[in-house]
Amino acid sequence: MIYELYYWTGIPGRGEFVRLALEDAGADYVDVCRERGDALMDAFLSGEHEHALPFAPPFLRAGRLLIAQTAAILDYLGQHLGLVPEGEARRIQANQLQLTIADLVAEVHDSHHPVAARLYYEDQQVEAARRAADLRQHRLPKYLGYFERVLERADGRHALGSPSYVDLSLFQLLAGLHYAFPRAMARLRPGLPRLHALAEEVAARPRIAAYLASPRRLPFNESGIFRHYPALDDAA
Repeated sequence: MIYELYYWTGIPGRGEFVRLALEDAGADYVDVCRERGDALMDAFLSGEHEHALPFAPPFLRAGRLLIAQTAAILDYLGQHLGLVPEGEARRIQANQLQLTIADLVAEVHDSHHPVAARLYYEDQQVEAARRAADLRQHRLPKYLGYFERVLERADGRHALGSPSYVDLSLFQLLAGLHYAFPRAMARLRPGLPRLHALAEEVAARPRIAAYLASPRRLPFNESGIFRHYPALDDAA
């Protein structure tokens, strides 16, 4: 099967969690908007196709299926590409961990857009400073500490005790956080040895290493979810 991934051009965003899974599995896929433009995605979002109506990208076309929402896409790919251990309990555990990652990603987005997504960051800097301070001091330690404990309770190296798409998503989460909040993450890093060891292991996988070195891997920027605004990071 050739999968079709639909996501905005120019930013890694939530689509990157799906790309990493496809790349790690060596799957055949087309990054549709990058190769053919956003108009094809707009047709799905406006309901001009017979498939299920997605609210927003990313969404994945797999044969006759159209799957939206990052966690739902990864749940599907995990089963079909061998990216989740066998068994219903493991599949459910992977999905709940992915949804928890999504919760933190949403909080990261809201740290620079706490008032309204349609407003520019420059229109809400005061509110963003307050929200980001709470994220750095309270929410990041809580979430990342939880994922550190998840690894400790498993085999110490993988979220589920063996490789899965959750490991890939944790890698992307850490990469984004180190870009957005380098000083805060440097402060937190000593307490997160397993998470960082996992990220290093993922980055060294042959297919992932090749992907990271390729032009297909877009850099983080100030149009995506993980944005680096120095005023929102720990003080120098």
